[in-house]
Amino acid sequence: MNPARTRHPRTGGAPPYDGGPEGPADGWWRIPPQTGLAVELAPGDRLTLLDPCGEQVSDLYLVSADDVAEQFSSGRTTDFGNSVYVSTGSLLWSNRSTILAEVVDDTVGVHDLTLTPCSQATFDVLYPDLGGAPHPSCFANLVDALEPYGVDPDRIGVTLNVFMDVWTDDRGELHIDPPPTRPGDRFTLEARVPLVAGVTACSAEKSNNGTCTPIDLRVERAG
Repeated sequence: MNPARTRHPRTGGAPPYDGGPEGPADGWWRIPPQTGLAVELAPGDRLTLLDPCGEQVSDLYLVSADDVAEQFSSGRTTDFGNSVYVSTGSLLWSNRSTILAEVVDDTVGVHDLTLTPCSQATFDVLYPDLGGAPHPSCFANLVDALEPYGVDPDRIGVTLNVFMDVWTDDRGELHIDPPPTRPGDRFTLEARVPLVAGVTACSAEKSNNGTCTPIDLRVERAG
């Protein structure tokens, strides 16, 4: 079992949410299954990612709006936070050791900082049953979303894989369990600097208990 489940135990049920599989609630945007988008955030803005159906991962990648060469660093976030787990109160750091954002609300407590976004190569290597057929991927969706901001594909590294349940056993073997999210579970960060956030509804079926579903998104502007 993922130790994050005991480090950040959930309390109570998922918060109420007026949206569902049929569509997002008022004031929310919907990211359709296996797609992505980018949103601009000013300091103090809050970005919330919500799972409307349950058991769905969202890949999140942050870049500085002032200089897109400054980007989210899972390594520095792990190092400076002294943990491979993030939840409420965690700081998200850049490759230049700048605090990009803070996690201010989290109803799940299970997220991944180790894996890169799924790519065509992911499906070629790990989904042999597909026979190399083209497949939507979080990497391609992030490339498309961030390209207008000047982000080079080779700059997109390890993402914050929101709601993804990844853990290692005592032999070091990697396990990916279904996301523990229920409809309405959410994850909110607050920007500390001007940001562009690339967000996906993950495309990898094996990461989402066999079925890819949407992610809903809301931005609350500061002030």
